[in-house]
Amino acid sequence: MKSMDAEHKDKKMAGQLFIVATPIGNLGDITYRAVETLKQVDLIAAEDTRISCRLLAHYGIDTPMISHHEHNEEAAGKKILAKINAGTNIALISDAGTPLISDPGYRLVRLLRENDIEVVPIPGPSSPIAALSVSGLPTDSFTFLGFLPRSGQARQNILQQIAQASCTQVLLESPKRLPRTLEDMEKTCGPDREVCMARELTKLYEEVVHGSLRQVRAHMDAGRLRGEIVLIVSPAPARDITDEEIIDCLRRTDASELTPSARAKKVAKQLGISRSRVYELLLSDK
Repeated sequence: MKSMDAEHKDKKMAGQLFIVATPIGNLGDITYRAVETLKQVDLIAAEDTRISCRLLAHYGIDTPMISHHEHNEEAAGKKILAKINAGTNIALISDAGTPLISDPGYRLVRLLRENDIEVVPIPGPSSPIAALSVSGLPTDSFTFLGFLPRSGQARQNILQQIAQASCTQVLLESPKRLPRTLEDMEKTCGPDREVCMARELTKLYEEVVHGSLRQVRAHMDAGRLRGEIVLIVSPAPARDITDEEIIDCLRRTDASELTPSARAKKVAKQLGISRSRVYELLLSDK
């Protein structure tokens, strides 16, 4: 196969995997490099070939496709590794946006890295980043949470984390679950917490709504929700954090997989306070 990019053209290897970002709605958002890569690779691994074939047809790309999704990830990963070792160059794409961002794929990338296979990013659209860029909320530090747990203590823990977060929080949500999520957030964060709700980004019915949780909930109640949704939540207002709050947060942080120092660092970041203060309380609470 000929070069994808000047920096790779002289490298001799068994094969490569290209992580290719595709449009999240508007087909015009794909990059020249992405189109060139998809035309030149030997094979495309797609999350849903039925969806991806529309994009490929639009750009006259006739590269063969195979399926790679969360239900066949282990088996497909082994086949992809074998093909790359045999000299095949493969592009990985998701249904929309940047692969691996709340999409399957990281196990495949890890497998290839463990086998010394080069993995090349072909960057492009990403709905969380697109929403963040128009949110008007702080972007110097943010946490991407993906989809919230649907129920149970895990959901409550994340909601509490959002309520106390010292940086902007970025979530994905479905139209069906958004009303409940907004209601739960209003209870834990308060009705005046500033948020931005972005849906159908780059598509015909694109909508970006800014306001307090109370205001966005009222807007959402006014009509039927459709389309993919990104929810951006502003940082918690600055306030004094009590020792009791720190200890409570420490106790809710899994101690089985983290060292005391790592726990203290994680909680300090969540609450926006110094690690040394958290570490002192962690030692005294034993």
